[in-house]
Amino acid sequence: MATGTNIRTYFNGAWHDGDAMVIRAADHGAWLGSGVFDGARHVDGVAPDLDAHCARVNRSAEALMLTPTVSTPEMVAIVEEGLRAYASDAAVYIRPMYWGINGDPTAIVPQPDATGFAICLEEIPMAPPTASVTLGRTRFRRPVMEDAVVNAKAGCLYPNNARMLAEVRARGFQNALVADAMGNVAESATANVFMVRDGEVFTPIANGTFLAGITRARHMANMRADGMVVHETILSFDDFAEADEVFLSGNMNKVTSVTGFEDISYQSGPVTRRVREMYWDWAHSA
Repeated sequence: MATGTNIRTYFNGAWHDGDAMVIRAADHGAWLGSGVFDGARHVDGVAPDLDAHCARVNRSAEALMLTPTVSTPEMVAIVEEGLRAYASDAAVYIRPMYWGINGDPTAIVPQPDATGFAICLEEIPMAPPTASVTLGRTRFRRPVMEDAVVNAKAGCLYPNNARMLAEVRARGFQNALVADAMGNVAESATANVFMVRDGEVFTPIANGTFLAGITRARHMANMRADGMVVHETILSFDDFAEADEVFLSGNMNKVTSVTGFEDISYQSGPVTRRVREMYWDWAHSA
């Protein structure tokens, strides 16, 4: 079942209306998990950092030993063509993806002779600025490079995220605050995380266990340009217990206020609001 509505699919060189079939049962990606994707957004007539998301899906493909077949400029042009079918103010999720087609004689290693490629566009509304989430702790952790392809936005990583969410939702929370292999805070189950203490902003340092997001980097650049002090550092769960504000950073909704972590409550504060304002000011002026 699709997440959004009004779906369009780019496959085999053309745009198709609807959720077109693009993968076969014997494709490597279908049964051995060699699939990668990325996510960008079109909102209010702009698609912030679209080129960066298209470039990253090519890097993700290479991390899974797939051969990317569409250059970043070509991919941006294809997406822009597909978006012309939508209203200018439509909130559209943009998802380019690759998957392996053939395997080696053991079937395990994807072969470079053929790579599947598609782009899915679907309307998914942005959450309102007042939306917020609560976070709980999970026993599941982010893997390291020696365990999984953490340098890619790969579909095979997401069952771990799913069980994080299922675990904390069973306890009444909406998202999980997740540890890395060393027990330090890495991110949430669905997005990067920031905390605010005494007017300064902190985020877990990128240590190879999670994707340091494109939107995360954009927020940090905006905050520093505005004179805010931003730290990338090792953060513990105790640090988050002592925070004044916490917010999530992800492509789907850009900034999401966190109003609770376990039995601790936060306010949706001025720094969170300012980061959201700066992001959309940048997006409409870029």
